[in-house]
Amino acid sequence: MLLLAGPLQSWGSSARFARRTTGQAPSKSGVLGLLAAAQGRDRTADPSDLAQLRFGVRVDQRGTRIRDYQTAHRPDTGEAMPVSERFYLADAVFVAGAEGDDDLIGELDRALREPAYLPYLGRRSCPPSRPVALGLRRETTLEAVLRREEWHAAEWYQRRHRNEPEVTLDCFLDAAEGDREVDSVRDLPLSFDPSHRRYALRGVTRRGVAVPNPKADPPDHDPMSALEGD
Repeated sequence: MLLLAGPLQSWGSSARFARRTTGQAPSKSGVLGLLAAAQGRDRTADPSDLAQLRFGVRVDQRGTRIRDYQTAHRPDTGEAMPVSERFYLADAVFVAGAEGDDDLIGELDRALREPAYLPYLGRRSCPPSRPVALGLRRETTLEAVLRREEWHAAEWYQRRHRNEPEVTLDCFLDAAEGDREVDSVRDLPLSFDPSHRRYALRGVTRRGVAVPNPKADPPDHDPMSALEGD
């Protein structure tokens, strides 16, 4: 399990040229890249063992989509390069999980706690603000874990929903056989090699999970009601 929280995040699966977009939730390729970096894998290493893990992410705090632009000049000629638009999620919090072989999952958890390369949230300019490793969970399925995991939104965000004892959060999971509403996303990594990055399509299903709000106001209670007659 991973906690992905920071001032800025950017998880683009369709970024091209001077326009770098971000999805509404972390991509599978982005999180698997984070895990591979924590292990110290070279970018040219085969990611197929990671790609086979079942992946899911829960949106604990949506964040705000913001746009930035950057300018650059060629170092040799000083010629101005095209303006680059970059999109980010500000103040977002996600819980992500990977499900698979016990040995590989245990190895990934150890790597997150002592990463070979520092983790970042989609781009190197987006460091995490909290520890990424949430540890191992032993429930039967990834979906069960995401349903039982406590709400990791910031306290101020939880207090904003103080009138809701329970909140419903969006989950995006690798589609399983029998899922009816499935979207296709091209973010299943086949190669992280910078000279020839390749991604395949994967099916994604969206579900809502209800979790308790620890900052909810207590229910109204009249201590005299028990003394009143019928």
